[in-house]
Amino acid sequence: MGRENQTWVSEFILLGLSSDWETQVSLFVLFLAMYLVTVLGNFLIILLIRLDSRLHTPMYFFLSVLSFVDICYTNSTVPQMLVHFLSARKSIPFHSCVFQQYVSLAMGSTEFFLLGAMAYDRYVAVCHPLHYTAIMHGGLCLGLAAGCLVAGLSNSLMQAIIIFQLPLCHNVINHFAYETVAVLRLACVDISFNKVMVAISGFLVIMLPCFLVLFSYAHIVAAILHIRSAQGRRKAFGPPTSLWIPCALERPSSCT
Repeated sequence: MGRENQTWVSEFILLGLSSDWETQVSLFVLFLAMYLVTVLGNFLIILLIRLDSRLHTPMYFFLSVLSFVDICYTNSTVPQMLVHFLSARKSIPFHSCVFQQYVSLAMGSTEFFLLGAMAYDRYVAVCHPLHYTAIMHGGLCLGLAAGCLVAGLSNSLMQAIIIFQLPLCHNVINHFAYETVAVLRLACVDISFNKVMVAISGFLVIMLPCFLVLFSYAHIVAAILHIRSAQGRRKAFGPPTSLWIPCALERPSSCT
C-alpha cells in the first residue's frame, strides 16, 4: 500500500480474543484472578523483605526490585485488557498505546536484565564467599539495579522509535494486546528492516542475561563438584546465609 493511502491514526482498535460475550466474561474472571494473585503476591514479597531484617541481603534486594518491576509490568497491560473484555468497542488513544507499549517493553526487558544480575550475585556468593560482602556492597547492588532499568528503558525507547515513526494505514489490530509485530503490520511501507531490528533487540535482551545465568551457574556447579565432603555439598543447597565459606576453606581453588 502506498504512502498516498496513509491516514493519521488517532486511536487503535483491537479485535480481542473472542466476540462471544460469555467467553469474554469468562476470560475477564480468569485474567482478573491471575492479575490479583500476581500483584498481591509481589506486594507480599516486597513487604516481607522490608519487615524481616534477616532478608536485607543483596539476593533479596534484587528479588524485591524484581517484584516491583513485575508489578509495573503487569499494571501496564492487564488493567486495559480487563476493561476491553467488558467493552463492546476495544479502543485506545494513540498516545496511550505508545506509552503502554513503552512501559511494558521497558519493564519486561528490565526483568531479564535483573535475572542476570541475580545470577551474578549467586556466582559471587558461591565462588568468592570470603569477599562477598566487599564485592556485593550496597552501592554495587543499587548500580546493578539502576543499570538494568536504564538498559530496559533504552531498549524500549529504541523499539518504540522503530515502530511508531512508521506511517500507518490502518488502526485495527488483530490481537488481544498491543504487541510489537502486530502494530508493525499496520504500516504502509516495507517493514523488513524494522522486523530485523526488533528481532535483534529481542534476541540481545533475552540471550545476554541467559548467557550470564548459564555462565554463573556453570561455575556454581563446578564449585559444588569440587567439594570433597558430603557436609559441604549439603550446605551448597542450604540457606544462602552460609555463604559457602566451607567451600573456600576446604579447597579455595575450586571456587575460582
